[in-house]
Amino acid sequence: MKHSLKTGLSFGLTSAIITTLGLMVGLHSGTHSRLAVIGGVLTIAIADAFSDAMGIHISEEAENVHTEGEIWESTLATFISKFLFALTFLVPVLTLDLTLAIIVSIIWGLLLLTVLSFHIARSRNVPPGRVLLEHIATAIMIIVITHYAGDWISSTFG
Repeated sequence: MKHSLKTGLSFGLTSAIITTLGLMVGLHSGTHSRLAVIGGVLTIAIADAFSDAMGIHISEEAENVHTEGEIWESTLATFISKFLFALTFLVPVLTLDLTLAIIVSIIWGLLLLTVLSFHIARSRNVPPGRVLLEHIATAIMIIVITHYAGDWISSTFG
C-alpha cells in the first residue's frame, strides 16, 4: 500500500475509533440520551473528519518530502476513513438499547483496533503483543476516563 494511503487510513481509522468511542461513552454516562449520542457521532463523523484530514494535510506539507498528489491522497484517505468508520458506530446506537449499543460499540472499536495493530506489527516485523497491548490499553484508558468524566459532568451540572 502506498505511504500516503497507509498514513490516511491508519490515522483516520485510529482517530475514528478513539474519538468516537470516547465521545459516545462520555455522552452516554453523562446524559443517557440516544439523541445526544447520535448527534455526537454525526458531529465527529463530519467535523472531526475534516479537522483530522486538514491536520494530516498540513503535517504532510510541513515534512516537505511528499508530492502534492501524495499529500492529497493522505488528506482524502484520512477524511474518508474517519468519516466512514465513525459512522459505523451509529449502527448499534440506531438498532439496540443504548447501553447495549455502547457495549457493542466498544467491542467493535477494540476489534478494529486489534486488527489494525496486528497489521502494523506485521508490517514492522515486531511481535504483535506489545503493539496490541499499547494500543488497546490506551483505548481502554480513554474509554474509562471519558466514562467518569461524563459521570462527573452529570453530577456537577445535571
